[in-house]
Amino acid sequence: MFQAIRYRLLFSYLSVLAAILGVFAIAVRITFAHSLDLQLVDRLKTLARSAALELELVDGNVEIDDETLVSSEQGIQWFNTKGNFLAQQGDYVLKLPFNPKIPIQTQSNPYPAKSMTILVKDRDTGIFIGYTRVSESTQNLNHTLQSLDLGLGIGVVTALALSGIGGIWLTRQAMEPIERSFQRLQQFTADASHELRNPLMAIKTNAAVALKYAEGIRESDGEKFRAIASATTQMTALTEDLLLLARTDHTPPPKLDRVNLSILLEELAQLYHAPAQIKQIDFQRQILEDMEVSGDAVQLTRLFTNLIDNAFRYTPDRGSIAILSSHQGKEILVSIQDTGIGIAPDRLEQIFDRFWRVNRDRTYGSGFGLGLAIAQNIAHNHSGAIALTSELGAGSCFTVRLPSAPKSHLPQL
Repeated sequence: MFQAIRYRLLFSYLSVLAAILGVFAIAVRITFAHSLDLQLVDRLKTLARSAALELELVDGNVEIDDETLVSSEQGIQWFNTKGNFLAQQGDYVLKLPFNPKIPIQTQSNPYPAKSMTILVKDRDTGIFIGYTRVSESTQNLNHTLQSLDLGLGIGVVTALALSGIGGIWLTRQAMEPIERSFQRLQQFTADASHELRNPLMAIKTNAAVALKYAEGIRESDGEKFRAIASATTQMTALTEDLLLLARTDHTPPPKLDRVNLSILLEELAQLYHAPAQIKQIDFQRQILEDMEVSGDAVQLTRLFTNLIDNAFRYTPDRGSIAILSSHQGKEILVSIQDTGIGIAPDRLEQIFDRFWRVNRDRTYGSGFGLGLAIAQNIAHNHSGAIALTSELGAGSCFTVRLPSAPKSHLPQL
């Protein structure tokens, strides 16, 4: 139980940290990429202004100076007023069709590049004489961003790994006091339950003796002794349940024997036949033959007894209860279905909590709210699980999943 809590705490801590680091890495990446893009645009603007000065109007004709302006990763293209190509300079000119209406263009093939187009006017007359389109390769920019992504990725993974190691230590340190307190509480519960056995047995025995020889006592005193005997029986059942829970919470898995569930369920069905007749309950069963599991026969009997007893407790007279079984892959499914009071959807998660009952005012029998907790504990100890479906006012269905026994030579019980 505590191991699962530690894992959940560690997973939650790492999830939050991963989200924070992820947001931080994305923010850094976006900010850095935007900064590089602004720097590229500034370089293109500077180059475009310089290239525009090379385009001149001489005697009514447009001429271009041959001064080299570009670096090894840049390119310049000049166009006339109609958008016709005039000249170019540099190796990284844009290959996209010229479109003066799109001032910024980006290409990915045959090489990544970004361009800027500006309108050029004659310096002396102010007459519109053409366009200049300058471009620069973005290969270095992309390589820089890839290196940044790699660095951020390695940084995030490293931070998570180191945080995970630290988180394991921190969760262990945080859970140790809780585990010690829980173990002391378990030990106290087990010791108290064990010590209560003898005085409860003495009270019950003395009450039984008094009732057996009731000739010399008054009727009112007899009623008191019967109440004492009934209360003692309930307290004995409670101490037995507490002792079982205290033991199964910290003991290793039960000794595995080959248990025939078909026989076990049939015997339980016969046992509850009389209570079903008393409450006029339609008690049905569909039990497959030769359903075998590996486990402890006593604990498995307790598991299904608690589930059937729970169905009888919350099913009114003239209701119906059914024991159904089936195979699903390598698992055996046993369902205890009833037409009882049902459980509200918002209470389904609480049904296996200790000392919790559906509704104290609507129960049809006594109980301390430990039966389902014990059943779930036993199922988990047998590598199984209990699923619940319920509808308020219509009934409930508890489905136990247990792995089928592997073919072996385990003794059969």
